Amino acid sequence: MDWVQRMNGAINYVEDHLLEKIDYKEVARLACCSAYHFQRMFSFLTGVTLAEYIRRRRLTLAAFELQHSGIKVIDLALKYGYDSPEAFTRAFSNLHGVTPTAARLTGTSLKAYPKMTFHMSIRGDAEMNYRIEEMGPFRIVGISERVRTENAFRVIPHIWADARDQGVFEKLWEFRLGEHPLGGILGVCANGEFGENEEFDYLLSVRSDQEPPEGMTLLDYPASTWAVFDAPGGPEKLQEIWRRLYTEWVPSSTYDLAYLPAVENYLPPEERRNELWVPVVRKGQSY
Repeated sequence: MDWVQRMNGAINYVEDHLLEKIDYKEVARLACCSAYHFQRMFSFLTGVTLAEYIRRRRLTLAAFELQHSGIKVIDLALKYGYDSPEAFTRAFSNLHGVTPTAARLTGTSLKAYPKMTFHMSIRGDAEMNYRIEEMGPFRIVGISERVRTENAFRVIPHIWADARDQGVFEKLWEFRLGEHPLGGILGVCANGEFGENEEFDYLLSVRSDQEPPEGMTLLDYPASTWAVFDAPGGPEKLQEIWRRLYTEWVPSSTYDLAYLPAVENYLPPEERRNELWVPVVRKGQSY
């Protein structure tokens, strides 16, 4: 129930600030997780990004005002955060299928997106195999590329394909520290910026104690507690683990997501499995 209250508190904050610039970090804080995790969790739970939800809610309210007041389109555009009437008209038409002017006419068909509310749905039809690991500080080294959140599922496979073609994996393996639980090729989403244009840095990396060579970057992790989820099968199975992490494990566990990037640990093919490492803290523990 605590998780439900926190998520609904975050939604209430969004609703109370629809006419202002919304602080995404504050939204995530109310949900007790990082902005990156909240953005991903929201998308998995609802099927839309937080930015898209906000856009739909603003344009829903704008449509109500057009039908029930004589407000000018230019004033409505500014009220809901658009720089110009033209930008507002494009966004309004894309959502509702009609212009703001046409929306005033009786009988015009419009779309309404109501405020979201989260509820707990208990499921137990399939187990999730995980373990809790306590790990000291460590470093990862690899290549980094800026990715827009909305394009991530399309772009990240291309990053892996390009890295394979350019021999990046062989270079990374030279810096890999083999005797470590995180012994595979690591995929890490870090340094997220969330707002109207969500982006993050995707690191294709390995565990290493060495300084990165030219063209590579590093990320240092502090000592942390990790929830490690087993993902039998190919790399694509990790997406299902991500979904179940946000929709099943987090709401029902005694842990919250820590303010650190999670790690996808891609093991050698002969292992026939991979792992998702997620930094966590016990509920109620400070970050």
